[in-house]
Amino acid sequence: MASVWTFWTLLAAWGLLGCWCQASRTSGPSKGEQGASSVERVKRGWVWNQFFVVEEYTGTEPLYVGKIHTDSDEGEGNIKYTISGEGAGTIFIIDELTGDIHATERLDREEKAFYTLRAQARNRLSNDPLEPESEFVIKVQDINDSEPKFLEGPYIGSVAELSPIGTSVLKITASDADDPSYGSSARVVYSVPEEEKFFTVGRHTGIIMTAVADLDRETQDRYELVVKATDMAGQMGGLSGSTTVTIVITDVNDNPPRFPQKMYQFMVSEGAAVGTPVGRVIATDADMGDNTDMSYLIQEGGELFKVTTDAITQEAVVSIKKPLDFESKRTHNVVVEAVNKHVDPRFVDLGTFRDQTIVRVSVSDVDEPPLFQPAEGTVMEVQEDARVGALVGVVTAKDPDVKNKPVSFSIDRSTDQEMIFHIDQDSGAITLGRILDRETAGWHNITVTAVEADNHTMASHSAVSIRILDVNDNPPELATPYEASICEDAKPGQIIHTVSVVDKDEPQSGHQFYFTLAPEASGNQHFTLWDVKDTTAGIRTQRSGFNRHEQNVYFLPILVVDSGPPSLSSTGTLTIHICGCDTEGAIQSCNATAYVMSAALSPGALIALLVCMLILIVLVLLILTLKRHRKGQRMAEDEEDMRDNVIKYNDEGGGEQDTQAYDMSALRNLYDFPEAKSADLGQDIRSLPQWMQANRLAGGARAELAAADFSLFKGYIRKKVEQADADLSVPPYDSFQTYAFEGSSSPALSLSSIHTLSTTSEQDFSYLSDWGPRFRQLAGYYAPGKPDEDVS
Repeated sequence: MASVWTFWTLLAAWGLLGCWCQASRTSGPSKGEQGASSVERVKRGWVWNQFFVVEEYTGTEPLYVGKIHTDSDEGEGNIKYTISGEGAGTIFIIDELTGDIHATERLDREEKAFYTLRAQARNRLSNDPLEPESEFVIKVQDINDSEPKFLEGPYIGSVAELSPIGTSVLKITASDADDPSYGSSARVVYSVPEEEKFFTVGRHTGIIMTAVADLDRETQDRYELVVKATDMAGQMGGLSGSTTVTIVITDVNDNPPRFPQKMYQFMVSEGAAVGTPVGRVIATDADMGDNTDMSYLIQEGGELFKVTTDAITQEAVVSIKKPLDFESKRTHNVVVEAVNKHVDPRFVDLGTFRDQTIVRVSVSDVDEPPLFQPAEGTVMEVQEDARVGALVGVVTAKDPDVKNKPVSFSIDRSTDQEMIFHIDQDSGAITLGRILDRETAGWHNITVTAVEADNHTMASHSAVSIRILDVNDNPPELATPYEASICEDAKPGQIIHTVSVVDKDEPQSGHQFYFTLAPEASGNQHFTLWDVKDTTAGIRTQRSGFNRHEQNVYFLPILVVDSGPPSLSSTGTLTIHICGCDTEGAIQSCNATAYVMSAALSPGALIALLVCMLILIVLVLLILTLKRHRKGQRMAEDEEDMRDNVIKYNDEGGGEQDTQAYDMSALRNLYDFPEAKSADLGQDIRSLPQWMQANRLAGGARAELAAADFSLFKGYIRKKVEQADADLSVPPYDSFQTYAFEGSSSPALSLSSIHTLSTTSEQDFSYLSDWGPRFRQLAGYYAPGKPDEDVS
C-alpha cells in the first residue's frame, strides 16, 4: 500500500505550506487491474513544510516548531519518527509517536539563520526504515534585536577651511545584524545632534557635509562630531548606535605674512667684507606647511645691501652687497618686504599677501687703508726712447678717514726686480730708472703700495700697467737668407722667388715696406724686383738664356725700407743658382750637384754600408783596448819602482828670482852619482848649481867648490841600505828611510860674526864678489875696499 509523509506546521502563524511528492514505490495490482498485471510501479509523494521558529524565545516550555507525518501512519503506533542533522537531539527534539518537533534552546538568527535536518520513519518493532530519509530546513525567524553598529571606526576626516556649504567630508556606514529582507529591522537612518551647527549628515547616505562656509583653521582646527544610526527606518521603537567622527580642518593660504615690528636696528663696521650678514628679521604667517613659505625682497636700499631667505628658519638675512663707507653715509634705511610664495587665487580678495618693515643699519667708523683712484688700477704709456728719469705717470691715493693722514708710496720690488721704475714716495710720480726696449718687453706690470705715513699696517695695493710705445729703432730685414734656383732656359718675366720681410717694430699705422734693388745692383740686366706693396716682393727674370758654365750663382742685393719715422733700411741678399733642367723643367743639377737623387738605395749598397760601419766600430774597440792595456803595464811598472824612487833633496837655492839655479836632469838620473874628478870638469859641472858653473867656467879661481866628493854620499847611503836590509823588523820593499848627513866642511867657509871676532887675522872676503848678484850686498859689507868692482 502507499505511504505518504506529511509535515504540518502552524499555517495560521506563518501562512506557508508546501508539498513535495516522491514517486518511488512498488504496490500490488488494484482490484480493477488484477487481470492486466501482477506487479505495477506507481508514484508516491512526500508532503512537507519549511519550518520557521522565532528567535529569542523566552518561554519556559519547549517551543513548538512543527510536525512530520507519513500517510502510512494509521495511528496504530507501529511507526517511530527520528531526525538527524544540525541541532538534532540538542536544540531540536521530536516525539517518536506523533512526529512533533520542539526547540529546547533560545535561538539567535544573527548567530545562525537556519538549520538543515533529515527525517526518518522506521518500523517500531524491526527498526527498519519505511521510507528513505527526507531533508528539511528549520529557519530562524528574525526579530529586531540588533542595534546598528559602526564597524569601520574610528572615523577621521578632513576638509579645507573656508570650504563652501555642502562640501563632502567623508562617508560613514552602520551595519545592522537583523535580516534586511524581512521587515524594517535592518533599515538604518543617520542623524547628528540638533545643536550641531557646523556639519550635517545625509539621512540615508551617511555622508558628512559642511553646514557653514566660514570654517577657520586658525580659530579651530579640529571638530568632534557625534553621528547616530537608527534602525526601523527611524520609527519609534527602533534600536540605535552612535560613533564619534574626528574632522580635521586643513589649511589654505588665507593669511598674509606679518612682521612683528615695523622697524629693526642693526650696527655694522664699515670694514666688514662684502657678504657679511648684518642681521636677521622674520615675518610670521598664521598658516602652516607650504602656505607659510615666503620670500623676502628689498624695496629700498638695495644698492649696498641684499637679502636672502633662510630655507630652514624662513628668516630674512640682510647682508652687505657693496663696501660701506662711514665717511660717505653713516645710516642706511633698508625696506624689506615679505611675500608669500604660494598665493591661492581663490582668496586674493582677502587682501594683499605681503608685508613690509624697515631695517635701519648704522655704520661704525674704523681706520681704513689708503684708497687708490681709480681703485681698479692704472694704465700708463711711455715712449720706448724715453730717457732715464723721464716721468711715466702719477698714481693717486688718499686716506679715506676723516683725519686724512699723509700717504707714502712705494713699488713692490717683487714685481720690478730689475728696478726699471722708481716712484716718489710723497707725490706718487713714477719715473724711469733704466732704458726701455719695447722689443724685449712691451708691457710692464708693477704693484704700487700706499701706506699711511704713521701707521704702516694700513696699506693698500694697486696694479699699474705700463705700456711701452714703439719707436722705429729696428730696420726691416729679410725673413731668412733666401736662395732660389732657376733653369738655364728660364723665360723672361718668370717669377723665380718671393721674399718677405720682418720688422721688430710695431708702428700704430701698421707696417709698410718698400722694396728695391740695392744701388750696387742698379746695372743688373738679369733680374728685376716686383714690389707687392705689403711685406713681400717677387723676383722675376729679365732675360733668357742663362749659362751655368759661365756663371752658376748670382747674388742679388735687395734694399728694404720701412715707413718710419725715421725711415730705416737694410740690405739682404738673394742667392740665385743656375741649374740644368730636363725637358719638363725639373732641376737635374746645379754646378755639378745633383738636385734629384734616387729615392732609395739598392740592397747591395745598404749591405756594403753596414759592413763598413761594423769594421769601423771593431777598429775603434781594438784601439781602445790596446791603449788601456799599455796604460795598465805602465802603471804596474811605476808601482814596482815606487820603493826605489823616493829621494829627498835639500838645497837652499839662489832665492826667489833665481829660476835657473838647478839642472833638473840630475834628479831624473836616480842611481848615477858620478865621482868628482878634477881633470874632467864637463862631467862634474852638471851636479853643481848654475851660478857655480858660471863662476867656474869664467875664472876657474875656486876649483875646490866643484870638486864635491859624491863618493862620500854614496858610501853613506850604501851603508844605511845595508843596515836596513839586515834589520828583520823593516819591511823589504815598502820602507821609507830618511837620513840627514851634513857632509864635510863647506867650501864657502864660515860667515859667522862670532868666528870673525875670535880671530885677529884679517880675512879676505873678496871671493864673495864672484858668487853672483845675489851676494853683492853681502860682499859690500865684508869687502868694502872694492866698491868699483861691485858696481861694475
